[in-house]
Amino acid sequence: MKKIILPALAVLTLSACEDPFNREGVGFTGIDGEPRTVSDVKGSVAFVPEATNVPAELAELPTIQVTSDKVEADKLAGVAIDNGGRSGANAVELTGSDTTMYLSTVNVNGTLYGVLRTSSNSTRVDNSIGTIFGSETERFTGCVPAGDVFGKGSSSRSSGFAVPLNCS
Repeated sequence: MKKIILPALAVLTLSACEDPFNREGVGFTGIDGEPRTVSDVKGSVAFVPEATNVPAELAELPTIQVTSDKVEADKLAGVAIDNGGRSGANAVELTGSDTTMYLSTVNVNGTLYGVLRTSSNSTRVDNSIGTIFGSETERFTGCVPAGDVFGKGSSSRSSGFAVPLNCS
């Protein structure tokens, strides 16, 4: 019994000296010479970019509440797109290659929509973005899509997209 307890006690005692998740301090670890610290300076060896968690950011924002007399799914989605957020107060700003998009949640007559829209109705993006938004809805919102993606615009370019969400 002593042969098991003494080595286990020694390992536990020594392992209490260092936190394996401690990323503070100076110096190098291992043979490869990777720095032990992280850096905020872009371009440095230990630079760690700021991580973004879109569903967490979206969950912190208030859901926009809207009432409408429309009942068709595409009309409700249009109302959701019209009322979707366009600022940091009610939407998550997503920067792409050439156009800034805003992601928000809008509740229209009790139906929750994930809304992705441009900064203005005059700015249009290719409808392929709506297709991508529909296939990646869960990644962006944390909820599964509960229907089709609706766009507001022409058959090739739109100013916004909405998809009903199931967050239960």
